[in-house]
Amino acid sequence: MSDIIRSHGFTNETLDWDAWLDVVTLENATPEQIAVLEESHPKAKTSDYYLFLVHQPEILRQRSAAFNAIMYAPGGMPRAERELSTTVVSRINGCVYCASVHAQRFEQLAKRNDVIREVFDDPRTAGTTPREKAIAQFSIALTEKPGDVRAEQLQALRDVGLTDAEILDLIHSIAIFAWANRLMLNLGEPVFPDTAATV
Repeated sequence: MSDIIRSHGFTNETLDWDAWLDVVTLENATPEQIAVLEESHPKAKTSDYYLFLVHQPEILRQRSAAFNAIMYAPGGMPRAERELSTTVVSRINGCVYCASVHAQRFEQLAKRNDVIREVFDDPRTAGTTPREKAIAQFSIALTEKPGDVRAEQLQALRDVGLTDAEILDLIHSIAIFAWANRLMLNLGEPVFPDTAATV
């Protein structure tokens, strides 16, 4: 990983996550629950997040299918930009765990973390290019006041080179993190590598 960033309670370090409610243990899981965990994520069988959500296996199946299609499907907006937008959304929503995961994914894809440092410091001014700034600004606007987004904000994205397909990808990415962040924030808490550290 690149250099460690810790700013305003956020970090690009790898975090754990502890559920506040009872998770499904693998020894007590049904065959359907095991199957859904195996479909969902390579680490689902060891993740409190997935082991809690699998209480409702069909909802988890549909959630994972939608999430994976939005975040990993080819075409549309470059994956690094999807990860940037979801890092911004997670920063605005206060989801430390999601911000860390998607900051790391941006860094892996873009091979840099300058804009991640900016997002953690102040997402409202983040962006190393006009395109990144527009993505960050729109991510904030749609997260904070989804009913107030207007056509001119979409035009601002077009003005920095986003195609209509990329704008749709961006909106999908932002929207699914309204869901993802709320699950994470309301079902458990992040665990830092050094719990005594201040970030």
